[in-house]
Amino acid sequence: MLLSELKKGEKAKITDLSSLGEAVKRRLLDLGISEGSMVCLQCTMPFKGPCMIENCGQSLGIRFLDASGIKVEKIC
Repeated sequence: MLLSELKKGEKAKITDLSSLGEAVKRRLLDLGISEGSMVCLQCTMPFKGPCMIENCGQSLGIRFLDASGIKVEKIC
């Protein structure tokens, strides 16, 4: 499953970032997002706009295209 496929309020564990570019991976790592991180999708903007996610109490927005490259495992 991809991060962009989650519904609002769903939680997931990031399993794979390999399809992202090195610059995007480095920026996410600087923000505390890496494989194994737990995230919660807060909201998505219309027309494939940015996705707001929460990780360790901080909220951040990422592009829909980048969210589509992040594989996750949904947490029930």
